[in-house]
Amino acid sequence: MLISYWCVLIAGLMPALTIFIAKQGRKDFDNSEPRAWLDRQTGLRRRADYAHRNHFEAFPFFAAAVLVAQQAGAPQGPIDIASVLFIAARILYTVLYLTDKPSARSASWILGFLCVLALFGITALHA
Repeated sequence: MLISYWCVLIAGLMPALTIFIAKQGRKDFDNSEPRAWLDRQTGLRRRADYAHRNHFEAFPFFAAAVLVAQQAGAPQGPIDIASVLFIAARILYTVLYLTDKPSARSASWILGFLCVLALFGITALHA
């Protein structure tokens, strides 16, 4: 499987990691109303939930960019580089979100967004 496709898989799994962090170790977790329970959380658990939500928001744009680049036959090397950088930016984003570093977190979010734009740019230059 291509590196960029592995990155799509990893990006698709990131929400599961962050929601696990939000819920782990809590005996009072209510699975009948998980969103209401998560909305009542504070600190690390709340930030993990917000990171979880943001991973879902970032995933479609990234996955679409990879698929468009692949379908267009853009050069594989740059696609893989942009994809790996996106994953690195999203991992950094998660760490910075969980450790409550909002300015640095925003910078890592921008880096990930630029990686997605780069994927579309790579495709446009190839066409």
